Parts: sequence; C-alpha cells; structure tokens
Amino acid sequence: MDGIFELHRGTAPLLVSVPHDGSEIPAALQARMVERARSAPDTDWHVSRLYDVARALGASILRPRYSRYVVDLNRPPDDTSLYPGQNTTGLCPAVQFTGAPVYLEGQAPDEDEVAQRVDTYWRPYHAALQGELQRLRDAHGRVVLWEGHTIRGSDLPFLFEGRLPDLNLGTSSGASCSPPLQAKLEGVLAAQSEFDWVANGRFKGGYITRHYAAPDNGIDAVQLEMSQRLYMDEDSFEYDAVKAPRAQAVIRRLLEAAIG
Repeated sequence: MDGIFELHRGTAPLLVSVPHDGSEIPAALQARMVERARSAPDTDWHVSRLYDVARALGASILRPRYSRYVVDLNRPPDDTSLYPGQNTTGLCPAVQFTGAPVYLEGQAPDEDEVAQRVDTYWRPYHAALQGELQRLRDAHGRVVLWEGHTIRGSDLPFLFEGRLPDLNLGTSSGASCSPPLQAKLEGVLAAQSEFDWVANGRFKGGYITRHYAAPDNGIDAVQLEMSQRLYMDEDSFEYDAVKAPRAQAVIRRLLEAAIG
C-alpha cells in the first residue's frame, strides 16, 4: 500500500471501511512520541484481515496506511466530541487509550499541524469513501456502509469501566440505518450464543457512521466494535488463527444479512 489508503472496488451494495487498521507512523513523527506510542498500540489490529470474508461477498473495502495517531479518520475535522461528557481521544490524539500521553513534553501538534494532517491524510480517505458510496448507491439504488472496528475489551478505565461486550453494534441509536436492517442484524447476534453483544451501548457509531448515513436516501451505516480478545492476544497483538475464524463467521453472517 504505497498511498494514503487502499481501495478494493467490489460489486455488491456494501462498502467496508476500516479507518483504524493503519499502523504506520512517519519516522519524524515517531521521534516526537513517547516510546510506547511509537508502536501504535491503539491500532485496530488485524481488522482488515478479519474482514477478508467481505471480499467473497463482493464488498468494496477501504483501508488506510497510517495510524490513528497521525490523524483519526473517524473523527470530525473540527474535532467536536462524539461522546460529550466521556473521555475520548481526538482528531490528532494527544493521549493513548490508557490516558497516557502520546507525545514527549512540548511535542504535540499545534493547530496548523493538525490542519495540515487533515488535508494530507483525512480528506483523501473521506473523498474516496464518499466516491465509492456514491458509485455503489448509483449502481444498486442502495448501499450499506459497514464500519469495522476492534478494541481492547478490558483494562481501559480511561474509556470505559470493566469489560466491554464481545460485539458492540452501533447505529447511532437507530438513526443511521433503517429499522428493518437493525432488526436483521440484532437477529443474527441473538441467534448465536458464542459471543455476548449489545446494540448502541458504549460505542454507538463514530463520525463516519453518523455523517454518511442517509437511510431515507438508500445509504445505511453500521458500526461493529469487536473486542480484540475474540481473535488475538491483546498484550502481544498476535493474531490467533484458532480463535479468529469463529469471529469471522459471525462477521460474515452479519454482512450477509446487511446485503440480503
């Protein structure tokens, strides 16, 4: 992946976006970060690998090259909080998910640098996303935008208390997709017993889900936040090829329901 992002164009009315899959940090920026942050620990590790099952369904897949520490593609460009009153990380995060700093003292980006990163990294990704949504919407009359996310499912008191459910479906409290689609997806989750789940809990959908959704105009948007314990070792970031297929099976059933 040589550019800012990689776009695989599919044929089905489904676009899978994985905006936190990127883990690369330019060397000059790494030099300004604390040691822990240089390894991009808050990456949605292996999420594009999980969503390889979407290719067989004919989905388009959009994934970035660079880490959310460079710029968070799932935040609004004005950095308005998506969860007022709750701890979050920002457009160009200054803190890690643990609450620890990303940057060495005095090295965090100023407003001009943030604006430059938005122009360099954020806008191209969103232009590609919008263009692909429009292409699929024009071709099929409707399209589902699926936001694939993963996160450490425990030991993150800065962001949430206790243990996060295995599967966290977000539809902006029902505003980002049609009621029939919401019911179908919840039906898939309820029909399986291996993983616990919640709809519109701590994670209701980020900027991409909320901004691009237009259910009345044929664009449904859904976010799935998956606990990383389902498919990897959360401490070493190693992919677990034994556990992962079970998580992928649920993802596939959800995507099949989304486009069925």
